[in-house]
Order: sequence, then structure tokens, then C-alpha cells
Amino acid sequence: MSIVKITQVRSLIDRPSNQRRTIQALGLGRINKSVEVNLTPQIQGMINHVNHLISVKVL
Repeated sequence: MSIVKITQVRSLIDRPSNQRRTIQALGLGRINKSVEVNLTPQIQGMINHVNHLISVKVL
């Protein structure tokens, strides 16, 4: 599995609660906060769900 760096680049203001919960599950919550996680199918699904709020870089 590869490691990806996920950075939140857009605000959660006026976003649906399911997108807010997905961002929280990824370990984010503030603009410019980053986390490094293993790319599993579950994480890939979360990334696809909120891809307009985050940027993803493969390490």
C-alpha cells in the first residue's frame, strides 16, 4: 500500500453533515491541516467523497 498526504484546502462552512463527518474521520478539520495515511479502499472512498475540499499527494 502506498502512503498519501491529504491536506484540507477548503472550508467546511455550509457543507452537509456527511462531508463534515468524512473530513473528521480523515483526521482533518482546519484549512491547511495535513495527515499521512495508508491508501486503503476505505480511505480512497473517503477521498472520492470530499475531493473538492482536499488535495492529495502520493508519497
